[in-house]
Parts: sequence; structure tokens; C-alpha cells
Amino acid sequence: QVQLVESGGGLVQAGGSLRLSCAASGMIFSINVMAWYRQAPGKQRELVAGITSGGTTSYADSVKGRFTISRDNAKNTVYLQMNSLKPEDTGVYYCYAVMARPYWGQGTQVTVSS
Repeated sequence: QVQLVESGGGLVQAGGSLRLSCAASGMIFSINVMAWYRQAPGKQRELVAGITSGGTTSYADSVKGRFTISRDNAKNTVYLQMNSLKPEDTGVYYCYAVMARPYWGQGTQVTVSS
């Protein structure tokens, strides 16, 4: 079994920063893509940022220039540094990892107050 455990969410004022972490554990052989998704109340889950095992990154237009995704392959961990946070960044942030099949974390709440 594989587990993804997120941490780092919380409440922050607009303009502030948070850093999310997601550690994969269990029977891990090789993690291809790792990514962060988010789901705001009443909205569909959307891709925020992704990173391949080789370090290629991609971002949603709404977070480009403010968020940075990175990973530590030795620790099977992915990070999301979020700067200049806006109220519209509020939501539950989910870690996602693709190995033999995709896995999801349980989610961590991020709330940005105006």
C-alpha cells in the first residue's frame, strides 16, 4: 500500500505565504509525476502544479509567478511554496502521485483571508 500525507495548510492573510509538503510512504518503486490539485467550495478539483521525476514543472495560469513546486526524490516528497496568496487560493489542496497507478492524499485546508 502507498500513502500520501500532506501537511502545511492553515489560515493566512492575503499576501502571505504557506509551504505545503506531501510525503509518500509504503511500497514505492518509482514515482513518475507528482502534483498538487485544489478544490474550492462548490467548484471542481483543479490542477495547481505538477512536476515530473526529471524536474519538469507546469503550473495553472492563476498561480504562475506565485507558486513553486519542487520535489525531493530521495525522500519521495513534493512541496508547494505558495507566495502572495489571494482569497481565491482558498480550498482543500490534494497531493497526487502517479506510480503503477495514481494515488491521492487526504487533503489539507488552505484558507486565505482578505
